[in-house]
Amino acid sequence: MGENTGYLTANRTKEGDNLFSPYYIVDHIIKYLPKDKVIWCPWDEEWSAFYQRFKECGFKVIRSSLADKKDFFTYEPDDWDIIVSNPPFSIKDKVLDRLYSFNKPFAVLLPLNSLQGKTRYKYFSQGIQLLSFDARVSYHDNEHMDKPVKGSPFATAYFCRDVLPMDLIVEKLVAYDRPLI
Repeated sequence: MGENTGYLTANRTKEGDNLFSPYYIVDHIIKYLPKDKVIWCPWDEEWSAFYQRFKECGFKVIRSSLADKKDFFTYEPDDWDIIVSNPPFSIKDKVLDRLYSFNKPFAVLLPLNSLQGKTRYKYFSQGIQLLSFDARVSYHDNEHMDKPVKGSPFATAYFCRDVLPMDLIVEKLVAYDRPLI
């Protein structure tokens, strides 16, 4: 039986939060998003895969980040309908608390094992949807956007609220090097 060496060797500290989503993982959620809603990407820079793919596909999208001095925990845009992004994994409980406080739809990437936990039970018992995959997602860092970082594959899923047509969807992970347009 093979070990999950990616999980065992992953940096699960604040420094390990600096891994970024590949384009292919964004494309898996796009088909479930309404085109007439404003998407807020609260942890994204101009170059992020989420922001870039949503713009390329004609979505109304706004982004914010700490680099813009717009902290997710204190900042909220005036007009948005749904949050879609990849939050820092090390503060997932704090992120979920804020997400549920908005009482709006969201789809955020989190490690699949986030489903367990006494702290998260209070959120997920209110309702959660999962878009999961048959393989792990390989993430990038800001110096290697062209290839995954060693030790970065995580069993990852989109944790959603009021986004998917069913509570559980499992898809074959389709990975590619360049964004599809």
